Amino acid sequence: MRCVWLVNYGLEWKATSSIAANIGCTAEALGADKKAKIKALEREVKELGRANEILRKASAYFAMAELDRREK
Repeated sequence: MRCVWLVNYGLEWKATSSIAANIGCTAEALGADKKAKIKALEREVKELGRANEILRKASAYFAMAELDRREK
C-alpha cells in the first residue's frame, strides 16, 4: 500500500513540477493551494462528523419518544 502511495506521490510531484515550469512558477507554489484545499476539506469533514453525531442523537431521542408514546 505504501509503495502505491509513493508511486502516486512521485508521479503527482513530477506532473506538478512540469506544470509549474510551463507556467513560470514553482511546484511549491502550486502545492500550497492543494494544502489549503486539503485543510478546508478536513475542516468540512470534521464539521460533518459533528453534524452526523447530533443527528444520530436526535434520531435516538425521537425514536425513544415514539416508543414511549406507543406504550401509553
